[in-house]
Amino acid sequence: MTADPSLKKYVARIEEACGEEKDIIVHFKYEKKDEAIAKMLRKAKVERTVAGIIFDLTYKGFAIRLYNTGKAVFKKAKEKSQVQEILAEFLL
Repeated sequence: MTADPSLKKYVARIEEACGEEKDIIVHFKYEKKDEAIAKMLRKAKVERTVAGIIFDLTYKGFAIRLYNTGKAVFKKAKEKSQVQEILAEFLL
């Protein structure tokens, strides 16, 4: 699942999306999703928000779409390991 065992506290799974542009999808654990979302919103720049349900963020050159359901899509991420490093900065 994740390289960093401490991320398991927050992350249920990490998947690669199919398609021309490679996106990485992170699903947060239900019981930790609100805490994870709050930490991400504090550290990343919020570019746009839609009714408090969807947040478009930027952080260190990554475009991230964060959903209040506990899902985050890292746009054009090349490797899961990159996303894991960013998640560690956000959450740990």
